[in-house]
Order: sequence, then C-alpha cells, then structure tokens
Amino acid sequence: MDFSLNEIQTMLADSVGKFIDNEYDFDTRQSYAASDKGYSNAVWSMFAELGWTAVPFAEEDGGFGGGPADTMVLMQSLARGLVVEPYLANIILAGGILKRSASAAQKDEWLQPIIAGELQATLAFYEPQARYELPNVTTTATRDGDAWLLSGKKGLVLNGGTADLLIVPARTAGGVADRDGITLFAVDANASGVSRNAYATVDGLQAAEIELDNVRVDDGRVLGEPGDGYPALDATIDDATLAVSAEAVGIMQVLTDKTVEYAKDRKQFGVPIGTFQALQHRMVDMLMACEEAQSLLVWSVMSRAADGDASKRAVSSIKYLVGTKGRLVGEEAVQIHGGMGVTWELDVAHYFKRLTIIGQLFGNADWHLDQLAAMAPDA
Repeated sequence: MDFSLNEIQTMLADSVGKFIDNEYDFDTRQSYAASDKGYSNAVWSMFAELGWTAVPFAEEDGGFGGGPADTMVLMQSLARGLVVEPYLANIILAGGILKRSASAAQKDEWLQPIIAGELQATLAFYEPQARYELPNVTTTATRDGDAWLLSGKKGLVLNGGTADLLIVPARTAGGVADRDGITLFAVDANASGVSRNAYATVDGLQAAEIELDNVRVDDGRVLGEPGDGYPALDATIDDATLAVSAEAVGIMQVLTDKTVEYAKDRKQFGVPIGTFQALQHRMVDMLMACEEAQSLLVWSVMSRAADGDASKRAVSSIKYLVGTKGRLVGEEAVQIHGGMGVTWELDVAHYFKRLTIIGQLFGNADWHLDQLAAMAPDA
C-alpha cells in the first residue's frame, strides 16, 4: 500500500512550510497571540487566498474536495509554527457542521463566507456538566411561536470571543444524555441574550464562556432536521479529534528535532550533552514515540476516510497515543533543555503547552482508553 503524499498534498505541505519559514517565526506568532483578537486578520485572509480554508469542503460547496489525509497534512504543517489563527474553530468545527447539515441557502449565507475568510465562526458544544460525553446537553430550545428560545451555558468555546456566528447544539426533546432530541442552531453571536466572557488559554489561543438567556432564533437558523443533530455533531467532533491529533504529531516531531539539535550544541564538562548515553536513550525514546504516533496517525486517517467500523476505534486510538506519548515527548524536551525549557522566551515551552491542551481537547487519554475498552469485542 502506498503511504506517500500525492502531488497536491505535497504542494500543500510545501506551501505551509514556506509560509512558516518566511513569515511566521516564533516572535511573530507571539505578537499575534498577544493582540486583542489573539490572531492576525491579515494572516487569516491569506489562508483563504491560498485555499487552505477550502481544503476539507466539497467542490460544490466551494472547496477543494479534500479528505482526512489532506487535513492531516495541513494540520501537521501548521503545527510547526504553533499557528494561532482559528483554523480548528472555523473550518473543522463550524465548517464541519455546516457542510453536513446546512441547506444550500444556509451554506451560501454562512459556509461560503467562512471559506472566503470573511466570517468568524465556531461550534459551542462543551457544557460544564458533560465532561466529554457529547450527548449530555442541557442547553434547551423551546418553541415560541414561529421561533425558538435558547437558554444554557457553553464552556471553552474556541474562538468564541471573536466569532460572528455560533453553532449551538440544544435539546429540543429527550433526556439530558439522549442522542435523539439534539438540534443544531446557527446563532448570531451579537444577538440579544448572548453574553460572552473571552479569555486567553494557556497555549496562547483564545476561548470564551458563553451564556444564552432566551435567545430568539428563527426557523431559518435551524441546521438540518430538529432533534436530529447528533450524527453531524458526532462526526464533526471525530474530525476535530483527528485534526488536533495530527497537530500533536507535528509538534512531537518539532520538539524531538529541537531537542536533538540542542543536545549537539549544549556543552557540559567540555563535551556536547548529546554524547551522554543516558540522554541519548531518552532522545531515542522521543524519536520512537514520534514514529509510533506517525504510523498510527496514518492508519487512523485511512480508517476515517473509509468511514467503516474501525473509524471510531481509530480516532480514539490516535487520541490516546498522542495524549500519552505526547506528554512523554514534551516532558523530555523540557527536561533536556533544563531550566530554560520552561521559560516564556523559549518556543519549546509553548509547544509543550499546546501539547498539554491538545491532550485535554475532545477527550483525554483516559477517556479514550475507556472508549476503546467499550469497543473491544467480547472475549
């Protein structure tokens, strides 16, 4: 079986790589992260101009018809620059729901501007009581004449502070943890009754806590059929889990490369520390973790593309691995760099922070291990 990148994927990786090398060094990234929005509007527009925002969408929707492998290539490449622009929130999360559930008119209104880089959007799905259980939705939507009234709280909404459009799962029927009865709504972020508390996350990105208090939403903003939103939500979160796993694998490789280079240059007792056998063993462990993660990532992407019975198992497998091996690689990188490995000025510390956050997004390692155990065939 051929695991090599095709011509388009190679061009995509080269395009992102040149951008990171020439226009997105660590200091530039830090300046964008420290800005009011937490990212650069100019850079985001450039993403759209280069077609990166169109990668995972069908050609009839204005995209390039890319699949999980194309997203993997893009996310691994962006990982090298620790890019703070909200690709995950806009394209993978909000775009993932819209491409699956929106009508043609709704795609014209919201998906096309997202792809063009003209509209900021996100998926507000985390709830305080739910932990990682996706069907656990207590935000309610009740009928009020020809519209709906939404009330509830959403936490850790990525890009929530600057988004123009919030895609909100709300319960219109069923019990708190039922899969049936979840409806997806496209909510104007500036609508009456929407309150947002934005903040920077530990990895330098932006998120928000959002409260909905009788927010009025008309029928034209219902995505898909009322009560039938869970399948699209579930599939989108699987895509997002795979996307951040690809990002994590990219970061693991960067940390390994930087640690090896540092060990060649840093001298102690008159010799490079990379000549110390104990450190060599630890760096080999880092390299092996990267190789293992890359192999499992490729299998997971292929399984996701096939969308067969192994898809769910593949997503949980790679998320568990990057949650455990990613931590190992991050900790070793910091420790081998010594005290400077945790300083604000060194990029290694920021790669480690991003790895740590990825480990908690969309289910941590323990949660995904439980999912794998539940999917195991009976003995």
